[in-house]
Amino acid sequence: MSSRHLARLAHRRPRRLPRRRNERGITTAEYAVGTAAGAGLAGLLYKLLTGGFGDQLLKTLFDHVLGLLGIG
Repeated sequence: MSSRHLARLAHRRPRRLPRRRNERGITTAEYAVGTAAGAGLAGLLYKLLTGGFGDQLLKTLFDHVLGLLGIG
């Protein structure tokens, strides 16, 4: 192969493979799973932070930050 031919091959853009027809909805399914997982995590955090555990956790964290700042 000549160096000119190799240079042309090096600068060629890769061809995109055609999508298969049966894989078109896969991104929609991935978004649905991600949305469901996010909603579940949000619900879990809401339950934890609005209960007694969450109140104590936030109070301890707030007191610790104030102590680090020298305010509390």
